[in-house]
Amino acid sequence: MFSFEHTELLAGLLVLIPLVALFFSVLHWKKKANKILGDETLISQLTKNYSALRFNLKFILILAVISLLIISAANLRKPVAGEKENKAGIDVMIALDVSKSMWAEDTKPSRLDAAKQFVNSMIDRLGDNRIGLVLFAGRAFLQMPLTTDFSVAKLYVSNASPDVVPVQGTVVGDALQLCANSLNTKEKKYKAVVLISDGEDHDPHSTEILQQLADNGVIVNTVGVGSAEGAPIKEPGAADYKTDAEGKTVISKLNETELIQIAQKTGGNYMHLDDAETTATQMSNILNDMEKKAIETPGNTRQYASFYPFFVLIALLMLIAEIFIPETKRKLI
Repeated sequence: MFSFEHTELLAGLLVLIPLVALFFSVLHWKKKANKILGDETLISQLTKNYSALRFNLKFILILAVISLLIISAANLRKPVAGEKENKAGIDVMIALDVSKSMWAEDTKPSRLDAAKQFVNSMIDRLGDNRIGLVLFAGRAFLQMPLTTDFSVAKLYVSNASPDVVPVQGTVVGDALQLCANSLNTKEKKYKAVVLISDGEDHDPHSTEILQQLADNGVIVNTVGVGSAEGAPIKEPGAADYKTDAEGKTVISKLNETELIQIAQKTGGNYMHLDDAETTATQMSNILNDMEKKAIETPGNTRQYASFYPFFVLIALLMLIAEIFIPETKRKLI
């Protein structure tokens, strides 16, 4: 089906209206000038070699050239058959815990930094899948909807910090709900969630959300960050570790049991983040082994055949013809 790539440029055809008005104004001026100059018979005799028909033809050719150039700029095109092919992949929502407990340093350089390294490494291995990003602490926020633009995804991950979510806590349920809302519920497969957290707080709301995800064919895989022994929390720039209301140093511990149960309820897998590269490889292998659907990617856009060269060529030929058409009649010898 034919279409114009830049339809807004077709508005340039409106310039023909004042040009036509100017042309008729010139014709009217010529007639008026002939009357002012004197005897019409004498004027007609003096201008007998002038061809009004050729003058009109030259003007029509100029209008046609302008029209063709505007149409060529708008780029009339037609899809090339067989050039658009969809790649196969799945939809993956990444839920990253950015609560302040993720500043604990029992995973070097910190839980959050290690988690971000893991996510970036996993993104590099996700192939043709689409990814989205949810950041959560005491509240959950959709940072990026599903996309195939991995460079943008990495940018959001690099900027992830507790400052993005001012309300503290670990509301896994809200994060899972946002992930569920971002996925196509009409399809009962081709979808996964990767939850990265220390699972420090138990969220009873997550149980019903997990059932909803399971019913919609979403597999939730979890990645635990931290250690069971725990570690104190030191905020960037702070001199001392975080303390509670009684002045005691807060020790944040990995709640591995919570994360294992979350994964099991949807048939997913739990992994402990020991090494970012190794864990990313294992997780991406699990995701890439899932049944896939057709996904259109920016690098796989529809190809078109453009016809603007033909319009430019015709306009050029008309312009040459206009130059060689005289306004005087051919003299007979």
